[in-house]
Amino acid sequence: MTQVTPKPNMAAMPGHKKSVGKFLIDWAALLTLVVSVLAFWAIKGTRFMSTNNMINILRAMSITTVFGIAATVTMAPDGFDMSACTLASCSAYVFVSMYLWHGLPLLVCVLISILVTIIMYQLTMFLILVCKIPDMLATCALMFVHQGIGQWYIGGGAVSTGMRTPAGADPKRIKLGEDFLAIGKEPWLIIIMLACVFIAYIFLEHTKHGRFIYAMGGNKQAARLSGINVKAYRYLAGMITAVFIAIGGILVSSRGSSAQVMCCDNYLMQALAAVFVGRTVGGAEKPNALGTMIGALLVATLENGLTICAVPFYILPAVKGAVLALALIAAYATKKEQ
Repeated sequence: MTQVTPKPNMAAMPGHKKSVGKFLIDWAALLTLVVSVLAFWAIKGTRFMSTNNMINILRAMSITTVFGIAATVTMAPDGFDMSACTLASCSAYVFVSMYLWHGLPLLVCVLISILVTIIMYQLTMFLILVCKIPDMLATCALMFVHQGIGQWYIGGGAVSTGMRTPAGADPKRIKLGEDFLAIGKEPWLIIIMLACVFIAYIFLEHTKHGRFIYAMGGNKQAARLSGINVKAYRYLAGMITAVFIAIGGILVSSRGSSAQVMCCDNYLMQALAAVFVGRTVGGAEKPNALGTMIGALLVATLENGLTICAVPFYILPAVKGAVLALALIAAYATKKEQ
């Protein structure tokens, strides 16, 4: 008998190609990170891979990661906060002023900064939940409100050593203590970042409340019909976001040894880039803490490596924008229409 050779299943081949393409898209951020590290290592050798430079990368990504975690918690229930970093500047003003102007203990300064941030975030929740203004529009308006309130509080200047209060009084402290400065340096800066990522990961991925918040992000109407109190959980997400915003402001002021005017504003786009890159990692298709940390690491690695390679500083924003654009393409271009 003549043996018939089975023909290859042509119908299965497109599916195989599709699965490979999906794998590449799902892990594009991680693959890009690995390729970037190898490329910079090949070009600059031990100058890039040195212990000191690795610490520089971790230090650079820490604050971006904390702000990214704040954005992650906000975006998990399908929210969006454009005013997080302007509010963080206010948190920084309060933190440093409590320490220098009023001479309060460091822990009390931290708690007051967090409390003030939570109180100020009530206005954000009022506009979104009570006035039903879309998140982006409400927080865009609040960017100017936060800038005005913050600069009014510090008298339009900055809060740093050797400066009088806006009322002209002498500060209680004339210099920053080692405990204050240690927060913005390694290892504490990196430890605080990892703690924020861990807390957000456990809350969002492994608690009932986190699952409810994700359910709202998937389909708010379905979540409401299933018995989830949508307003209550959106408010809960907002309060957690406020805490991370305050922590970010504290880290910025400690790292900079002062609270300059709009000192946190430049972190917004980096944080958003980290979140959108992170939501593509592993095909998560949702904001998640571990993905945000990987996104922040990718942005910090690219910036560090390009700087070592003597790329002009004015090119770096274009690189960050390109990373964000590619992350958005990976997140939305392959998304099926609902």
